[in-house]
Amino acid sequence: MKRLSAWLFAIAALTSASAATAQEIRIRFAHSLSATEPAHLAAEFFAKNVAARTNNRVQIQLFPGEQLGPGKEVNEMIRQGANVMNITDPGYLSDFVPDIGVLNGPYLVKTPQEYEKILASDWYKDVERRLERSGFKLIMANGFFGYRHLIADKPVRKPEDIAGMTVRAPPNTMWIETFKSMGARPTTVQWSEVYSALQQNVVQAAEAPLGSLWGSKLHETRKVISLTRHFTAFTNWPINAKYFATLPADVQQILIEEGKKAGAEMTRLTLELEKDYIQKFKTAGITFVEDVDLDAFQKVTTPVYSAFPKWTPKLQETVLGTLK
Repeated sequence: MKRLSAWLFAIAALTSASAATAQEIRIRFAHSLSATEPAHLAAEFFAKNVAARTNNRVQIQLFPGEQLGPGKEVNEMIRQGANVMNITDPGYLSDFVPDIGVLNGPYLVKTPQEYEKILASDWYKDVERRLERSGFKLIMANGFFGYRHLIADKPVRKPEDIAGMTVRAPPNTMWIETFKSMGARPTTVQWSEVYSALQQNVVQAAEAPLGSLWGSKLHETRKVISLTRHFTAFTNWPINAKYFATLPADVQQILIEEGKKAGAEMTRLTLELEKDYIQKFKTAGITFVEDVDLDAFQKVTTPVYSAFPKWTPKLQETVLGTLK
């Protein structure tokens, strides 16, 4: 009887330990953005839905504004095995799988619908497999971050207008090469330091989607936004692949399903709020330049796609072929 009781106690203890472990799934979710932007709102949407579907068994803890460090450093933390997610993009992930960087290229796609076609392609599925081998499991890849535009102290309608201008760029080769091809002088500055860099004239201009420009209050330092649409930007949410594999199967499925839903929600919010941001900027005294020569900018940035020796040959053509 004592042996049976001891056995039952041991089983109960193991069950309790398993239950406790299940209750202790905590995932830190970092990003460099403000808490007002669609990307953060989508992350909140994701965290809420994951908690609801797991009866609070899984808690996603959000850390906006580079609280866990710059995005590049967080990606490295993930690769090394940290229990962290990040809002990043193909440009940053190209440090680990170079070919994915093409998705951050200038004037590559025009709409979220085109991007969805790329994500459904065999080419992209192969890229995701390579990312997993490099340590990254993508929880979300379909979130539209927005069209990236330029904020400066003067209108930019054609490449000649940006020639010689110091433009803030993240420490990311795609951005640097893109602005070099335009004739600008890209200067790497962490996003959390862009406001002061503009304020102190370390850089003359910055670029980002409207939501990020507003969320970081850059309109307090510059008064002209030129709608250059040089990048049609999307985000990725990676987590460490080995850590993901240790999670219960039902949790894995929930994270992937809710990640895709959050991507759709981010896209919806980004598109829905664009007009609202424009009105806010105009009320704050910002001038919008809409007659930008997009064809001229696309032409001068085309050589960027030849600037990456680690890419698979004819990569741009391969990706564009998925849209047919």
